[in-house]
Amino acid sequence: MTDVFKQHGAFSWTELMTTDPEGAKKFYSELFGWKTDDMPMGDMTYTVLKAGDKEVGGIMPIPEQAKGTPPYWGIYVTVDDVDATAKKAEELGAKTIVPITDIPEVGRMFAFQDPQGAIISAITYARK
Repeated sequence: MTDVFKQHGAFSWTELMTTDPEGAKKFYSELFGWKTDDMPMGDMTYTVLKAGDKEVGGIMPIPEQAKGTPPYWGIYVTVDDVDATAKKAEELGAKTIVPITDIPEVGRMFAFQDPQGAIISAITYARK
């Protein structure tokens, strides 16, 4: 099996942004049997979701800059170079949703809307 955190083009993470993280944790834990691991991150708590012992995604409150957005699941695709991917996406007609952002101890990400309106994120993980 390949390492989706290193393989360019692989779906590697999914993340729920919600107005009710506690309710979401309860619902999805009961529905899928996911385990949760809360991680304080500044002024919020990020919850890592685990299928068995494997980390598969996360849950977080909708950030202040996105208030009013309904809860949604976001998807991350691993890329070798998020800066080059962001440039190429824009050349192909994508609209930036979240500019290139460093996530401490995780990597660099970029969220964009494709020309048809679908939103997806690209991420280059920090090498550990």
